[in-house]
Amino acid sequence: MLLLKNGYILPMTKQGPFVGDILLENGKISQMGRGLEAPEAQALDLAGLFVMPGIVDAHCHIGMWEDGIRAEGDDGNECGGPITPELRAVDAINPYDRCFEEACQGGVTTCVTGPGSANVLGGQFAALKTKPGSVEEKLIAAPVAMKSALGENPKFAYGMEKSRSPYTRMATAALLRKAFLEAREYGRRREGNKADKPDYDMAKEALLPVLSGDLPLKIHAHRADDILTGIRIAREFGLRYSLEHCTEGHLIPQAIKAAQAEGAKVVLGPLLSDRSKVELRNLSFKAPAILHKAGVEFALMTDHPEIPEQYLSVCAALAVRAGLPEEAALRAITINGARAVGLESRVGSLELGKDGDIGIYSGHPLEFRSRCVMTVIDGEIVYNDL
Repeated sequence: MLLLKNGYILPMTKQGPFVGDILLENGKISQMGRGLEAPEAQALDLAGLFVMPGIVDAHCHIGMWEDGIRAEGDDGNECGGPITPELRAVDAINPYDRCFEEACQGGVTTCVTGPGSANVLGGQFAALKTKPGSVEEKLIAAPVAMKSALGENPKFAYGMEKSRSPYTRMATAALLRKAFLEAREYGRRREGNKADKPDYDMAKEALLPVLSGDLPLKIHAHRADDILTGIRIAREFGLRYSLEHCTEGHLIPQAIKAAQAEGAKVVLGPLLSDRSKVELRNLSFKAPAILHKAGVEFALMTDHPEIPEQYLSVCAALAVRAGLPEEAALRAITINGARAVGLESRVGSLELGKDGDIGIYSGHPLEFRSRCVMTVIDGEIVYNDL
């Protein structure tokens, strides 16, 4: 048991900030309030410190592109073919990549990581805690989403580098549709009479929960036209989905808002980056404020290693400097990230029954000079620099 006393708590709920206590038992938040007592618990006085939910990064590639290893540790893109939904992030993640430790030290407690964007369908994402241990010891859920990609990356990886389809955006969209149509027919036949049952197909099996709505589709799309193509295809198949990167989403905020009214999620970023390709020419830290003003709920991402995990709070702070309200910025790296991948019942806010994942800061978490002085995951102190 762990009792955190007298902290300035930012719960990310309707309750709003308050000075008080949190009791953690069996890895969960069991009590919250003022003047809590638990003689058998380890008690820490956090007076003067800020307490918030562990940060949630809804889109990254931690453990897939290993830190400081180069090609030997690059396991995020399988470029043997553009349709590979059967690939699983859990088989590529190096859980001992030191970036997990650095993320933990930065108050990041949940990372949603998976394949890159070379393929039209790249494979299955997983959600992990940043605490020490194996993939199985870190794992929250797998699969947590299926990865797809539109725009420049599949064209470059195949059309330009391999002289094979997709050469164009038309082909990318057609390949995505074809994969879903074939998986739908496979599922229909699988449930039909024995004489018509197809042979087992791992790739098509992986797409069935996407078609049924049980597994969301992460749609990599930077440019406004690619975002709209993603929305169009998702509507055609009735998919649960999220718009990932959404770099030019602020140019079409009403279209994004309409998609969100239908259930779409938005994961924005990475914003702290150079404009390394044509698709990023409209990259702007003003985008979060514009989307927020339009009534769009979004999470912020690092796209690690594009931005190191521990600097997600810095991205949120820069968004505030560009006009995003402080509360919205905090939600974008906590509860909104959890909602983007369907994990809000476990992480993203400080509420009774949720996982005991907490970041404790020397000052306000969005103040540049503040530092994370303690991280608690599943009710256990995993980093302590008090």
